[in-house]
Amino acid sequence: MMMRTLYLGSALAVCGGVVVYAQNIDTVSPLLGFYKAGVLCAIEGGVVRDAPNTVAGSTHVVEDAPPFVSEGRLVPAVIGVGFGVRAGIQGTLGQDNVVMTVTHPPLIGNGQTKQSFSTSIGAELTPGITFYQFDYPYELALGDWTMTARSNGVTYYETTFTVVPPETLPELASVCGYTDLFS
Repeated sequence: MMMRTLYLGSALAVCGGVVVYAQNIDTVSPLLGFYKAGVLCAIEGGVVRDAPNTVAGSTHVVEDAPPFVSEGRLVPAVIGVGFGVRAGIQGTLGQDNVVMTVTHPPLIGNGQTKQSFSTSIGAELTPGITFYQFDYPYELALGDWTMTARSNGVTYYETTFTVVPPETLPELASVCGYTDLFS
């Protein structure tokens, strides 16, 4: 199956004289009719679902997708900030039983570098969202976080976000209202 790679631009951030660079290179299956990735603010509520292959042991499923506050791939390491993908398969049917694998730098304290859970992808006109939200301090691992959505041998997308120190992106963190957490 042929995959397309989206080059959605790039982002630069400067922190303590060091330039942090993230180029948006997403691998997207031609089976998708809708695809958008970005950074979002925490939302409350949702249904808790068991996710034994995650550190927390569960995930939250939300009915109403939060909007992206940025379509960039740089993410401030702040509790309550998240990042993810809104995707829809071409046509009117979605796909259940999608395995989302998130690979990341070693988590603080336990060193885990990979987590996975079940999700779904909506249809083109009713896309679903899958995102990772920082809920605990041990999750704030700096570096590249890659989200890969697969089902039955098909990779629907693979997207990499770069988590950076919060002071690198104060404007983005302030959009979510979390500036007091790192001031």
